[in-house]
Amino acid sequence: MLDVTRLRILAAIARHGSITAAARALGYAQPSISHHVARLEAETGSKLVQRVGRGIRLTDAGRMLAERAEEILCRLDSAEAELAAYTGLRAGRVRLAAFPSALGTFVPRAMAAFTAAHPGVELALTAAEPPEAIRLLRTGETDIAVIFDYSDLPAEDHMRHTPLLAEPIYLLTPADVSGDRLSDHAGRRWISGCERCRAHLQRSCASAGFTPDISYTTDDYIAVQALVAAGLGVTTLPALALATGRHPAVKTVRLRGDERRISAAVYGEPSDPPATAALLSSLRRSAASALSSL
Repeated sequence: MLDVTRLRILAAIARHGSITAAARALGYAQPSISHHVARLEAETGSKLVQRVGRGIRLTDAGRMLAERAEEILCRLDSAEAELAAYTGLRAGRVRLAAFPSALGTFVPRAMAAFTAAHPGVELALTAAEPPEAIRLLRTGETDIAVIFDYSDLPAEDHMRHTPLLAEPIYLLTPADVSGDRLSDHAGRRWISGCERCRAHLQRSCASAGFTPDISYTTDDYIAVQALVAAGLGVTTLPALALATGRHPAVKTVRLRGDERRISAAVYGEPSDPPATAALLSSLRRSAASALSSL
């Protein structure tokens, strides 16, 4: 394999016209330049320079290799500059997937802070519930997935989780209905959300000693509150789902000891690419401030 340093020396000789001028331009001693040229000739098996009087000139093979060396060195310099920009977060891309209530609360603040700090990095966003976000992560279609889980996060090969916040769960009933415990509403109709939320509701009610009569299902948190306000049922919702607005005809009671955990998942072994690591830091800071208001 051709040595890059020797190619750079040959290109400098072609550019400056002599070994002396090339040595001066590169900051090398003249004997060192001559030594590298001799080694390059040995590597290539070609005569690259020939003496003419008191100077030298490139052979046809030397001129051809010097031209190619200029192209190679230009590409290497460009690659180094691009890598420096990427490492220094002046360029690059990071992709984020997050579920709706996170998108309605702390995620936009994290994205805005990241973009302000690193304007040269492209930031892409996909709205996705946890199962879809995890699929995107596994297939390489996103770099970070903001997800939630009601139980211990599953141990999955090559997936790492950065905890963001523990989110309180609330019981929602019509404002004129009494009862602050799940069991107080065992005989009522219930409203549930996504599959994970429905499973958690069923487990919570089972722990309270009853099976909920789930009559309505919707992922729309505004619709859930409207159904409760209309007296069509009761439900539970996490705090982020209530953060952007609460229906005035709905009563909310925090369920002690009940929460869902939110994390930012990444796929692959550490360490993370610079843009991914920076966005994870921004998500942690934004989630911490969101937690203080829950």
